[in-house]
Amino acid sequence: MRKQVWTIAAGLFAFLALALVWYLNAPKDPPQQTIALPQSDYVDAGELLHLTELLSNDALEGRLIGTPGNEAAKGFLRKRFETLRLTKIGNSYEHPFTILPPPESDSDQPIQGVNLLGVIEGENPGDGRMLVISAHYDHLGIVDGEIYNGADDNASGVASLIAVADWFSRHTPQHDILFALVDGEEEGQLGARALVRSEEVDLSRIALNLNFDMVSRSDKGELYASGTYHYPGLVPLVESIAAKSRVTLLMGHDRPEQGPDDWTSLSDQAAFHDAGIPFIYFGVEDHPDYHKPTDDYDAIPMEFFVHSAETLVMAAIAADQSLDELDMTARPVEGSLSSE
Repeated sequence: MRKQVWTIAAGLFAFLALALVWYLNAPKDPPQQTIALPQSDYVDAGELLHLTELLSNDALEGRLIGTPGNEAAKGFLRKRFETLRLTKIGNSYEHPFTILPPPESDSDQPIQGVNLLGVIEGENPGDGRMLVISAHYDHLGIVDGEIYNGADDNASGVASLIAVADWFSRHTPQHDILFALVDGEEEGQLGARALVRSEEVDLSRIALNLNFDMVSRSDKGELYASGTYHYPGLVPLVESIAAKSRVTLLMGHDRPEQGPDDWTSLSDQAAFHDAGIPFIYFGVEDHPDYHKPTDDYDAIPMEFFVHSAETLVMAAIAADQSLDELDMTARPVEGSLSSE
């Protein structure tokens, strides 16, 4: 049973989980033997991998929305925002939202989720088009006694978002960039939809959403950029990134006739798309550990992940530099008057 108000035991768990995360993140003496990490001009591979490992540690018990493990992950990521000196929206990085429990729940208590929002200001802060980069930090929690750590889904996307924020903290973007670590994606993009419904951000300024969800594992070495079917004007942007990427960057998984292989509504970009905001969703195809307790950090291939995250940084740079010139026109919906 999940409750909005934690018991003393739950609070103690959150404290211990945070303490463990702090310990794991503290500087250590260098090991006698080190693993050679993939090199990148855009990403600190050690930090990327370390953060992914921390978020998918058993101590966080799968980061389910409304649980102490989720709270511990949020606290750690908030500290990352502080370290990178992102600008707060209002007085806090934390933006809570409340959801009602589903009818089949054993509890009638509402559940509180929290989005983490921070901005890196561009050359004209508060003015002009804005880029939004999103990733969800929640996962499935404990199911039938097993911890679903969600290393690929979506510790990988969160760590990649932090890598992009780190880059822009050292290289001022042309446009304001909102970094949104959203909660409750696994429950139906609840955090992203709460963000879009709120008045915390001026939606009229948002020109494009880049969403990162499952970006660390592919036996084929493939990363997909989904959304160009709906916004054909984004094809040149993706093609320019693919030409430089050290992974195979493909377009697809966004056509209605693909049925369950159409990812348009399957992650947080759906909330932006439904609000009329163009998007590119970056992710890999499902692997055998998708939504299973075996989605662990040890299963992530380091080289692919680092190069995938590198591609995401390059995508954010290219999007920022071309944001005023990109054709954001949406493909007419079939059957509408504009398509006849």
